[in-house]
Amino acid sequence: MLRRDILRALAASPAGAIGLRGQDRLEPVAVQAGDVTHGRAVVWTRAARPGKMTVRYRTSDSGPARTVQGPALSAATDFTGRVELSGLPDGQRILYEVSVDGGAALRGHFVTPPGAGGDVRFLWSGDMVGQGWGINPDLGGIRIFEEMRKLEPHFFIHSGDSIYADSPVPAEVTLPDGRKWRNRVSEEKSSVAQTLDEFRGCYRYNLLDENVQRFSASVAQIWQWDDHEVTNNWSPSKDFSGDARYAEKNIRVLVERARKAYLEYAPLRLNRKEPGRIYRKISYGPLLDVFVVDMRSYRGPNTFNLQAAESAETVFLGRAQMNWLKQDLKQSRAAWKVIAADMPVGLVVGDGKDAQGRTRYEAIANGNGPALGRELEIAGLLRFLKQNGVKNTVWLTADVHYTAAHYYDPAKAKFADFLPFWEFVSGPLNAGTFGPGVLDDTFGPRVEFARAPAKGQSNLSPLDGMQFFGDVRIDGKSRELTVVLRDMTGTGLYSKTLAVEA
Repeated sequence: MLRRDILRALAASPAGAIGLRGQDRLEPVAVQAGDVTHGRAVVWTRAARPGKMTVRYRTSDSGPARTVQGPALSAATDFTGRVELSGLPDGQRILYEVSVDGGAALRGHFVTPPGAGGDVRFLWSGDMVGQGWGINPDLGGIRIFEEMRKLEPHFFIHSGDSIYADSPVPAEVTLPDGRKWRNRVSEEKSSVAQTLDEFRGCYRYNLLDENVQRFSASVAQIWQWDDHEVTNNWSPSKDFSGDARYAEKNIRVLVERARKAYLEYAPLRLNRKEPGRIYRKISYGPLLDVFVVDMRSYRGPNTFNLQAAESAETVFLGRAQMNWLKQDLKQSRAAWKVIAADMPVGLVVGDGKDAQGRTRYEAIANGNGPALGRELEIAGLLRFLKQNGVKNTVWLTADVHYTAAHYYDPAKAKFADFLPFWEFVSGPLNAGTFGPGVLDDTFGPRVEFARAPAKGQSNLSPLDGMQFFGDVRIDGKSRELTVVLRDMTGTGLYSKTLAVEA
């Protein structure tokens, strides 16, 4: 059975047709490619039954097929698995198909990094199926993925919140203006995720969308994670005592289950020495290195974030990850160094109040003033980059559910020992739209552009059209990097071109 036949069967099946009447029990099947770099790529699959995974691939339309045997897929990994392809040529479309025990194959393709002089194009966004806005059949599903696919990027950075484990999907939502939002539903998305299978079910739910499946089979991806893969604003101090939705009150237990499900479903290259590690560098030829950071796994507790000295409370990236990031940025010879961050640097994100009535902070920023709390760690990174002449860094992120362009200017900053840089924000992919947020002046950011709900509006559904993604193009000859912020129809809202600084 060809891929298009499988998609057609999914759409026509009784569960697909009447998912709103009951709980979907479809077992999605899908393929993805991920972490494509020079000569290498990961091919991932999720099957509907156990068996041996096999990947056949060609490096050209008419070239010979090569075969790589993959792992045995079983319930132990929710029938997911991956293989790594190696020895791939640059600047080539790789065609592949995945089968289980010789059964029907699912087909996909991706492109490898271009050689010298070739252009690079990639997209980024985050925040998937949040605030109860799920797969709406009236809209044709999550259509933003189809708009992104049509742009034919080399790859897509998923900036985190790849699922909303803490956000159930109801069958129907009545909007303030009386419109109805309908959701396709599934058993695992009927409550907050606590068990391993419920976390897995959030990923299975997203894969029920045909737009997501087509995109996954056509565009290589780079995944990172943030909070909603576990629960909102989680840190080691997360307290569930007042949340009746959670029978499991131990955040460490939930994180362990969530990380296992994430690593099963993310098409990333697993680190052999540190199997649970998410931060990594993806080298994409002479024009680009992507530094994927993990702002969630190593942080200290969410606190009032105004400590004058670094301590266990102010840890955000952690020593090992920070040392890796500094040294790999210093050693990079790529024209552009993109830091893929799951949270913005300068936007203030609160997390309720502590026992003393002080505002707790979820992200880096803590209001205006000198570098304090978690800002100390970031100040150290920015100072290091200046001292070592590391230029042409661009930060890309999502998280805050609107789109914006921020310029960080040391001449306007309270902490000024850094080189100026740009941060671009885009999202959500399919979640409520909020914002705009408030910028902290510690690192001197200014808003160059923002598109967010009007004052007094929040949690807008995708029906309002305010779902966003970012589009980056690097010209192979001039080495100029252009960022275009786009809405869910693909319409460009803002554009900025940056020249390489020698």
